[in-house]
Amino acid sequence: MKLIAVDLDGTLIKKDRSISSENVKAIKAAQKKGDIVAVCSGRSLQDTEDILKLAGLDCPMMVGNGAWTYQDGESIDQLVMPEGITNELLPELENEGWYYEIYTNQGVILLEGGKDRLRTEVQKIQEEGGEVTEAWSEEEMGIQYAQHGTGYMKDYRDVDPATAEIYKIFVLSFDQKKLKELRERLEPRTDVSLTSSGITKLEIAHQSVSKGYALRRMAEEMGVPLENTAAIGDNLNDLSMFDVAGTSIAMGNAVEEVIEAGDHVTKSYIENGVAYALEHYL
Repeated sequence: MKLIAVDLDGTLIKKDRSISSENVKAIKAAQKKGDIVAVCSGRSLQDTEDILKLAGLDCPMMVGNGAWTYQDGESIDQLVMPEGITNELLPELENEGWYYEIYTNQGVILLEGGKDRLRTEVQKIQEEGGEVTEAWSEEEMGIQYAQHGTGYMKDYRDVDPATAEIYKIFVLSFDQKKLKELRERLEPRTDVSLTSSGITKLEIAHQSVSKGYALRRMAEEMGVPLENTAAIGDNLNDLSMFDVAGTSIAMGNAVEEVIEAGDHVTKSYIENGVAYALEHYL
């Protein structure tokens, strides 16, 4: 029996959040032969559940980049950000004008005026000669606001950390220089973990959170030796899974660091690379 952890965005799902029939068929075939196929994503529990439900799949889930591990309707493990840290970081992000989302046990909380905040940033970049197109930026914003199980806030003060357990703060920015500076400012901290699933994104969580941590935790729970685990992914937040898994498979569309780290390289997500990996490498 193998435990196979599969990323969502850029790996299993298309840009419309759907899973191809080829990938669904391959996952069900792996499950039928006794393997466990789990989804490991930066997305929220509610969003991930909806994506799998629409595809007719039943899989264990590791969400929020590994902050929450979930199986058969029960939480196996959850790493919540300490209230003192969120009370420090969220006012800073708001005061500096960042676009941010708050991932909680109740769903993802989006900014009501978030798109306007990002459009103002894009306009400023364009005025300064930057190469950010409206089509691309609107597509990126659309992905965030198409998430399932979301709520809305005017700002972080609408979210009570005493009742809404916060497990991730997500930052989106089209100003790569500014985003790099934010990451460099936070990197010396030992009380948070940082990762990214794309050049416009920074994800902040509990200090122990990573997809690798979640894969190790799920393998322990299911009694699967790590040498019998596999990971399939495309971006930087998948590297920790590659470090833990017995077999690592990079998508054909993966960033260079992930391709270099993988034991194998499958086809791109557009070409049903997950199905190809399950059928040829596992």
